[in-house]
Amino acid sequence: MQTRQTRLSLVSHAATAAMRSGRFPADDPLDARGHTDAHAYRAQLEAPGDALVFSSPARCARETATALNLTADIAPALADMHYGRWHGQRVADIATDELPMLSAWSTDPTAAPPGGESFAAVSTRVAQWLDQLADVPAVIAITHAVVIRAALLHALRAPLATYTRIEIAPLSRIELQRSTRGWVWWPAA
Repeated sequence: MQTRQTRLSLVSHAATAAMRSGRFPADDPLDARGHTDAHAYRAQLEAPGDALVFSSPARCARETATALNLTADIAPALADMHYGRWHGQRVADIATDELPMLSAWSTDPTAAPPGGESFAAVSTRVAQWLDQLADVPAVIAITHAVVIRAALLHALRAPLATYTRIEIAPLSRIELQRSTRGWVWWPAA
């Protein structure tokens, strides 16, 4: 059976107040500015009418999809990293109280926050989702920067340790295309 070409647009959710205040996510909603930015971004996002649309289960991703006028199915594999004990905490406070652990987590893809998930674990679930994605022409996924990093590294078959060299801003988009040679990074239009 021949694989059809699939174009996947991965969009990072709009910014939240937690992001602006330097806190680890805690299923935060979009704030007024995030909603405004997402509504403005709608004109830039080309959404083919036959595209499958998925969202992370997180509130900020679901609200971003709604602001983009997209009806999305929830995909648990697109969930943000589980931050364990750091959930909702300010990064500055963690740096004061647990600097060695924060340093390890921010440089080692196998290190996890206490009770949380490592980047390597996120990468495994994202790779499985990508590899099991239906053969359809177009897919849009509203998700988190860490998930987009994992997807990009999977497509490039790059070492996980390079995740710290990829910055994904709110409402940024990357495109991947799958064909008979696998997933490849494709410049977003």
